[in-house]
Amino acid sequence: MGSFSFEDLQIWQEAIKFRIKISDKVKDLPIEEKYRLSDQMIRASKFITANIAEGYGRFHYKKICNFVDRQGVLSMR
Repeated sequence: MGSFSFEDLQIWQEAIKFRIKISDKVKDLPIEEKYRLSDQMIRASKFITANIAEGYGRFHYKKICNFVDRQGVLSMR
């Protein structure tokens, strides 16, 4: 069984496509928006893929088990 990474997630692949579309669209912005809006749009699109990757790496199987275990104990109180 091969390893599964965040790059295999469909949502991450769609976010990469979105990033490419944003990069293409900012080229069409008026010159007065070139450095304000375009920079913000590019950073925001990068933020999406970075958050998906970070969120994927945050939970490991054992961490999920511990989380569920703690939630079960807390709900019994």
